[in-house]
Amino acid sequence: MPEGHLIHRHAGEQHAALSGRVVRATSPQGRFDARPYDGRAVTEVEAVGKHLLYHVDGAPTIHVHLGMRGLFLRHADPATAPRGGTRLRLATDEVAYDLIAPIRCEPLDPQALAGLRASLGPDPLRRDAEPAEAVERLTSFRGPVGAAVLDQGVWAGIGNAWRAELLFLTGLHPGERGIGPDAAARLWETATAYMPLGRDAGQVVSDPDAPGERWVYKRDRCRRCGAGVRTWQLASRTAYACPQDQPG
Repeated sequence: MPEGHLIHRHAGEQHAALSGRVVRATSPQGRFDARPYDGRAVTEVEAVGKHLLYHVDGAPTIHVHLGMRGLFLRHADPATAPRGGTRLRLATDEVAYDLIAPIRCEPLDPQALAGLRASLGPDPLRRDAEPAEAVERLTSFRGPVGAAVLDQGVWAGIGNAWRAELLFLTGLHPGERGIGPDAAARLWETATAYMPLGRDAGQVVSDPDAPGERWVYKRDRCRRCGAGVRTWQLASRTAYACPQDQPG
């Protein structure tokens, strides 16, 4: 599933291409009613955690969640025929974006949009995120920190790869419980420092000097010390930890 850095990357690119422009909106697949959006101007494309929101003048917000299989195809020639499975196409005279296989593509009225925002915790990639709220939500979580950071109601946008790498960078064991405000603040600061690097690069970046490398995620041995990486199931996902750098 695309994590928050990729969703923000999509939002930035599509906002630059679509905002302020009248779009031709269609659903080649026929599973989304695009008529309320056709011939209207997109005012903003924004990301909140793993969610994309398309604000269109005079129409409900379009909410997209890619899930495990969803993807976008960008066509520099908007006359390019879409795939038959395209849920939503948004096109201008310069570009077309095809949305394929999302788990969510739906209109949201203002009340539903407010409900979605309220269900999500602070997003490390958003300028309006409040560090104090992020610390409070994390320290209030009763389970292990490795479950907390995957809970989108605690922090929004973090998936399994970022969980593994951010906890490693801060020396926190995924199974650790009851972390205090100092550790929570350190983890939040690490997330806000590294996730923008991932957004800009289009991949998880936990070492700016070796952007394509990971410290522990999907590794047999820790790239820092060489110890065997331990794995187990935590919050329905595989957790990764170095026994030397994350002793717990």
